[in-house]
Amino acid sequence: MDTITGHIERITFQNAENGWTVARLQEPKKPDLTTVVGTMTSVQVGETLRCRGHWKNDPNYGFQFVVQDYEVTQPATIKGIQKYLASGMIKGIGDHFAEQIVMKYGEQTLDIIDQSPDVLMEIDGIGPKRLEKIKSGWSEQKSIREVMTFLMGYGISPTYAQKVFKTYGDNSIKIIKDNPYQLARDIWGIGFKTADQTAQKLGISKESEMRIDAGVEYVLNELSNDGHTCYPVDKFLEEAQKLLEVDANLVAARLAAIEQEERIVTAPLTIDGALTACVWLKALHACEQGIGNELKRLRNGKSELREVKVKNAIEWAEKKLNIQLAENQKKAVGASLTEKVHIITGGPGTGKSTITKVILLVTHQLTQKIMLAAPTGRAAKRMAEITGMKASTIHSLLEFDFNIGGFKRNRENPLDCDLLIVDEASMIDTVLMFSLLKAIPTHARVIFVGDVDQLPSVGAGSVLQDLILSEKIPVTRLTEIFRQAASSKIIVNAHRINAGEFPDLSNDKSSDFFFIPEEDPDKLTDLIVNLVDSRLPKAYGFDSFDDIQVLAPMNRGTIGNRNLNEVLQKKLNPSYDPLVKMGRSFHEEDKVMQIKNNYDKDVYNGDVGRIKKIDKTEQEVVVIFDGREVFYDFTELDELTLAYAVSIHKYQGSECPCVVMPLVMGHYMMLYKNLIYTGITRGKKLVVLVGSKKAIAMAVKNDKAVRRFTGLGEVMRK
Repeated sequence: MDTITGHIERITFQNAENGWTVARLQEPKKPDLTTVVGTMTSVQVGETLRCRGHWKNDPNYGFQFVVQDYEVTQPATIKGIQKYLASGMIKGIGDHFAEQIVMKYGEQTLDIIDQSPDVLMEIDGIGPKRLEKIKSGWSEQKSIREVMTFLMGYGISPTYAQKVFKTYGDNSIKIIKDNPYQLARDIWGIGFKTADQTAQKLGISKESEMRIDAGVEYVLNELSNDGHTCYPVDKFLEEAQKLLEVDANLVAARLAAIEQEERIVTAPLTIDGALTACVWLKALHACEQGIGNELKRLRNGKSELREVKVKNAIEWAEKKLNIQLAENQKKAVGASLTEKVHIITGGPGTGKSTITKVILLVTHQLTQKIMLAAPTGRAAKRMAEITGMKASTIHSLLEFDFNIGGFKRNRENPLDCDLLIVDEASMIDTVLMFSLLKAIPTHARVIFVGDVDQLPSVGAGSVLQDLILSEKIPVTRLTEIFRQAASSKIIVNAHRINAGEFPDLSNDKSSDFFFIPEEDPDKLTDLIVNLVDSRLPKAYGFDSFDDIQVLAPMNRGTIGNRNLNEVLQKKLNPSYDPLVKMGRSFHEEDKVMQIKNNYDKDVYNGDVGRIKKIDKTEQEVVVIFDGREVFYDFTELDELTLAYAVSIHKYQGSECPCVVMPLVMGHYMMLYKNLIYTGITRGKKLVVLVGSKKAIAMAVKNDKAVRRFTGLGEVMRK
């Protein structure tokens, strides 16, 4: 086995899932860079590596050093030290100060930073504040390195060392030794299997109560991530046994013990006509019960608004807006002006926006206390544009307080409104719906507007569908497509798909809907890149970043979002100096998406933005979301992913002038009618389907959307 040493000049590729890395290493006294490849999850630009492995002559990429194992060592050369400091590993030192410091202190630089950091004040531009930042950053890096070494010894990727240290501080190693399963609970990105691997190495028995309890909660959390608020106990025990590989009786016994500790709830639920024992995480059970109670409170409450003669009010509004409502639209307006809680559901082009305008016009004659809200920033913005009124996200309406870890608006401090209209209601999950209902005053009217045929919420539950099916809340279903909308092939095809009919794929130059057949994955990838980069911008004047969105049903595979993001980033926004963190490569100006709710930053799962700046000195990335700057520490970058191509589910609630949607047989696991329907309705001006007619046919015929187990319907029917 050969050994080579050098500092990493740049990282050209790193796989987020398995840590496979391609890097360029500068060996001492060698004029050319050495390509090293292998699983090196933790490495950063500027670090000095001692690698053991073998040489290989790759037919495509030439000589490479294949790394079997490696260790990170302190850089010894002046160039290596400068590269290390310039990499952004230590806050307060970037390119400029790295050069100045190394120029002055040479090979003694790292010893000076470690032992006599105060002398750095001799460098022009380093004052007391920056010095403190450097000292703190250096100290933190030393501690992180200890945690990293410990984690590597117990099978956890060193990528998570900074997140672990940020969460547990100097107690990191002690906490992990005491209960390694806390990692799965507390560190976003570390799952049960990784924590379990550590536990096994620490000698924790597979049958220990600690392990089984952690496994039970992990499975329930994973099921909630799949949309379930509860799960049949027999099916749950199968899932838990599969994960834990212990006797099902041990899991069942711990299930009873955990329920006694009030962390879970088990109760009977009617499923497919039979009474079935189900299990909930306690918080989700409380939310479903709470939704039922809050809706009962709101429906029984008396509106403080004076009654109106509905027929006269509608006629007056029609004259004011110079429109003529259809009979079903009049019913929707009438119910919204008389019922305390009302649901309006319908597909695109069925007049939901027109109805909302009429309701607002009439209600404005009765009160000024009207609020509009939607689950996402983009949906709220669109609502504001349509109505001419201020619209908020539900999160901002409820005023999340990071200090208390909850919303300020609640039963004790309700919203000040007489009418609340909530758009895109199909996106509201169980937890958010409970939080919203609690904050609505008893006298207020509430109208939920949405399309129940779209995908359900990303979070747990099928709230809108459950409320409609319960038949306890008045509902108006809009089915008629109006004349103006009927000229749009996007809308016509969306309704055809929703009815289980094959869409019209004939291409007409004046159409807003096109299909391009291509079944070869590599050629299809090239086609998508060409459409986004060249053809669509030239033909329609679309901006490749702001006006075109690629939506793929799956993340994996050649035509999956991960690969499409890499090729689109390379074509649309190349960089010779990318920031590679946690297996992700980020460039300034990249299009990115937030993939978890972050209340502190006021950004939420599915929000799309653009990277404005990558600051290696401050270890900070600045992202613009709807004109607002949001700052990310380098340790938080696993909350972002590239968004040149995104999943249809994540993009729900957003719209784009142009949507490009690949559909191939390789996506068969996700080819559902409501998925394709939702994707098509995200395009405002143009939808381009690319791929296979067979895949489209499969999706249209498949109306068995992935089942979600929920208890809300039964709560409502009690």
